[in-house]
Amino acid sequence: MSSTPRRARTPRALLATAAVAVLAAGLAACGGDSLEKSGTGGGGGSAKPGENALVIGSAGFTESRVLAEIYAGLLKDAGYSPTIKTTEARELYEPELEKGRIDVVPEYAATLAEFLNKKQNGKDAPAVASADADATVKALRKLTEPRGLKVLDPGRAVDQNAFAVTTEFAEKHQLKTLSDLGKSGQEVKLAAGDECPQRPFCQPGLEKTYGIRVTGIAPLEVGSVQAKQAVKDGKAQLLLTTTTDATLEQFGLVLLKDDKKLQNSDNVLPVVNAQKAGSQKVADALAKLTRVLTTEDLTELNKKVDAQRLKPADVAAQYLKEKGLLTK
Repeated sequence: MSSTPRRARTPRALLATAAVAVLAAGLAACGGDSLEKSGTGGGGGSAKPGENALVIGSAGFTESRVLAEIYAGLLKDAGYSPTIKTTEARELYEPELEKGRIDVVPEYAATLAEFLNKKQNGKDAPAVASADADATVKALRKLTEPRGLKVLDPGRAVDQNAFAVTTEFAEKHQLKTLSDLGKSGQEVKLAAGDECPQRPFCQPGLEKTYGIRVTGIAPLEVGSVQAKQAVKDGKAQLLLTTTTDATLEQFGLVLLKDDKKLQNSDNVLPVVNAQKAGSQKVADALAKLTRVLTTEDLTELNKKVDAQRLKPADVAAQYLKEKGLLTK
C-alpha cells in the first residue's frame, strides 16, 4: 500500500487557533472567486440555476472531499442539483458560507466553535469547546446563528487529535491508554508540530492531565509520513495524529486511548447557510448519513483514497450504496 499520509496538514485544533491571524491576508490574496469549482460523481456535475441548486464546500484534505461527495449524492437523491467547491482553508470557505456562495459544508464541532469564538472574541478568548459533545454543539450554535448559519445534528463519527506509539512499544510497556503511558514513567520524544509546546491539548495537556514525561518535540508535519517514520525508527516515541488516520497500521503504530478526554469533542456534522439550505428537506437528506457514519467508517473511507488510490467520488458512491442511503 501507499505510504501517502491521510492529510498533509496540521490538525484542525491547531488550525483553528491560527486561522483568524491569516484571515485578512488570505481573503485579500485568494478571495471567494478563487475557490476551485468541481463537478461531483455524487452530484452529477455543475448545478443548474434555480431553487434546487446547492453548493457544497469541501476543505482540501481527503476526509472532507469524501464527505462532500457523500453529501452531494444524498442531496441529488433528494432532488437537488449539487456542485462542489474545494478550498484549502476554513478561513476562506467559512465567509463564503456566511455569504451564501457556499450552502453546505461538512464540519467538526469543536474546531469550528473555537474558530468562530476567536474570530468573534479575539485570539485569547476563553475556550467554548470541550470534551462534552452536547455542550460543544450548543456553544457552536450560539456562535453560528447570528451569522446566518445553521448547525445540523452531529452523529457518532469523531475526528480529533490523537496520539500513537509503535505496537512494540505499547506491548513492552503494557500501554492501551494515555494514562498507562503516564503511569509507566517512560520518557518520550513527541513527533508533532512546533506549536505543540504551547497548545493545551498537546505537550502541556499530556504532562498535566496524564503525567506523561515529554523530553522534547521532533518538529515534523503532524501525521506526515516523516513523523510516522520517525516513531517507527525510534527517533521519537509518540506521534501526534488524528483518530481517523488511515495509515497507522502500515507503520506498525497504534493509538493510545484518550481516557481522560483531553481532546475536545470534534464530532462530524453539517453546517448550512440558513437562508439557502436551512430547510427540513436538506436536514433530512443529510441526517441519513449522520445516523450511520462512525469514526471507523471515516478511517476506512480515508484508507480507500489514500492507500488504495481510489477517487473520492467513487468511494462516496460505494459507501452510499453499501449503506442503502439512496432511494433512486
